[in-house]
Amino acid sequence: MRFACLGSGSEGNGLVVEAGATRVLMDCGFGLADSVARLSRLRLQPADLAGIVVTHEHSDHIGGVGRLARRHKLPVWLTAGTLAMAQDLDGVAVQVIDSHAAFAVDGMEIQPYPVPHDAREPVQYVFGDGNRRLGVLTDTGCSTPHIEAMLAGVDALVLECNHDATMLENGPYPTSLKRRVGGRFGHLENGQSAALLDTLKHEKLQYVMAAHVSRKNNTSALAQRALAQVLGCADDDVRVACQTTGFDWIRL
Repeated sequence: MRFACLGSGSEGNGLVVEAGATRVLMDCGFGLADSVARLSRLRLQPADLAGIVVTHEHSDHIGGVGRLARRHKLPVWLTAGTLAMAQDLDGVAVQVIDSHAAFAVDGMEIQPYPVPHDAREPVQYVFGDGNRRLGVLTDTGCSTPHIEAMLAGVDALVLECNHDATMLENGPYPTSLKRRVGGRFGHLENGQSAALLDTLKHEKLQYVMAAHVSRKNNTSALAQRALAQVLGCADDDVRVACQTTGFDWIRL
């Protein structure tokens, strides 16, 4: 099992997960040509994908799904709430999922789970191949006992470190947006992410990737430092999914 990132941040998100011969794209917030170019960087073509799973309807996650799915005849999995709010999915083979029920795509098991975020029915996902599990958590304003239960025992974790509280408070956003981002239906702050990681760390956790790092309200160094302190490792041992290049394949 392995995974790689097309890019992560408010300008577009996409994560590829591979289990055996099955490859699934989680979210696509990029234009069609950009999506194809980013896949090519990972030595993939759209035809190599079994489909796309969507977390929620915000444009940086779903904005490129319709065009990529239509052009390359890819099925799309998403919740009923996300579908109700989505645009540009005409002509796409949509499969509605239960936010609490696991489903299979060929040899890959995918477990969605609900998260607190300002969207209609947002979810995040845990991917597995029967031996290894990858947990993904971004676009949530706070942790919950259910989130902790879903991510317990994962072998790798892609974890949102959206903002630094001080940078957000002193940053350029208007007060209303600061409240949204920092609220319980917004995005995880470095300290919140570190506290969650502290509940999840275990000896078999191989990789932790900081994701959805704000360009205006955070830095990669601050995100790395927060997570590294929990893990007891060097800051550079925590990798960051950047907006422009994401990260290359990581094998579990």
